[in-house]
Formats: sequence, C-alpha cells, structure tokens
Amino acid sequence: MASNNSNKSPAFAQYRRTLNAISARTGTPLPSLILSFGILHELTAIVPLVGIFYGARTLGIGERVVSAVVQQDITTPEDGSALRWTRAKFKTWVEEGEGKVERVGRRYGLFGFEKGAEGAAPESFRSGQIAGDVANAVFAYGVTKVNNGRVYLMQDWH
Repeated sequence: MASNNSNKSPAFAQYRRTLNAISARTGTPLPSLILSFGILHELTAIVPLVGIFYGARTLGIGERVVSAVVQQDITTPEDGSALRWTRAKFKTWVEEGEGKVERVGRRYGLFGFEKGAEGAAPESFRSGQIAGDVANAVFAYGVTKVNNGRVYLMQDWH
C-alpha cells in the first residue's frame, strides 16, 4: 500500500497552501472546490465544442473554413509578421484538430472511422482534404481554442 507521503510532495506544497487558503476564505470544502472547477472547466470546453460543431454542420461552413486555412501559403513575403503568425497558428490548430478528431473518431467510431480500427483513414480524412463532419469537428476545435485563448488573454489585460 502506498504511503500518504505522496500528498505531501514539495512540488505540490505551494498549490496545496493556495487551495487551502481559497477554501478557508470561501468557507467551501476543498473537494467541493475541485469538483466545481472540474465541472465548470468541462462545461466551458465541451458545450461550446458541441454547439459550434452542430452550428458549422447546419450552416456548412466547417469544410470551407478548414480548406481555406490549410491551402493558405504562410510564407508570402508581403504579409505582415502578425498576419503570417496568425495564419501559421490557425494552420497549427487545424493540424491539432485533425489529430484529436482522428483519435476520437477511432475511439468511438465517429466521422467515418471504424470503432477501434487501426490503419487507413476514411476518404474524408485523406491527403489533406478534410471533408464533412471531420472538417466541422476540426473547425469547432479551432473556434473553441480561439475563444478559450481570448478569455485567458482578457484576464491578463484586466
């Protein structure tokens, strides 16, 4: 049986003190605070992701936006550095989104993937041509990531 000393790790001591101070200040038990944070964190990530996915699917914009981002040449010299950075960041988010969509698709049998199957991706996912629900999922991931980043940036400015 593992000892309880792992909870007293010096690496987590500062976090524990801070969380205990918040718990004391609010009068809320620490487990309740942690559970509340987890629920709110998931709600602010999952609910917008699902909503944006179905909105993009209904309006048919996921595929158009994703293909425009993927096909952009980010090395054009006349672009300003901020625009070049933004395009490169969007392209990175599309690539991250592709990876996440593929993992979820293979795990749950979504977006044309067979559940638990290894091997070749479905036609809608091959050769850089992202189509249909895959594009909508990648689009939803990107928009959710932008929105969460915007919220964090705004917190730093105030």
